Amino acid sequence: MNIILCGFMGSGKTVVGSELAKIMGRRFVDTDELIEEEQGVAIKAIFAMYGEEHFRDLEYECCKNVSRLKNCVVSTGGGALTFERNVEALKESGKIVFLDADFDVICDRIGDNTNRPLFQDKEKARALYDERKSKYLACADIVIDGNMSARKTAMDIADMFK
Repeated sequence: MNIILCGFMGSGKTVVGSELAKIMGRRFVDTDELIEEEQGVAIKAIFAMYGEEHFRDLEYECCKNVSRLKNCVVSTGGGALTFERNVEALKESGKIVFLDADFDVICDRIGDNTNRPLFQDKEKARALYDERKSKYLACADIVIDGNMSARKTAMDIADMFK
């Protein structure tokens, strides 16, 4: 069974996921990284060249492929599990864990990172956070406090899956 991490950008999916994979002796898979490797360009460039709809189609194909894997820790993109088709694909192979981090904590973690285009306008980012949170809660099998350190969060998740 896979452990699939979801949450807003900056909630710790990649850091917690790689730590959790080490603790549990599992392979770590990041859907955004898989898409970038397959396409040979950054997600930011995919959005710019082809638009969000094209990216979401690539993301769906990636989710279907990842659902064929076994015993992995999977980090999903911030918007991936706001789409029901991705949730359905991933739930076939595992449990979804929502890293529930406060918006202020996320802001501190992201800082002034220019690689996060959706975070350049804090008001828009806050609206997106509020909109997505209910979707994360709806699809999650487990909700965990994402405000803790990555190590503590990973240890807590590992304990739940022992």
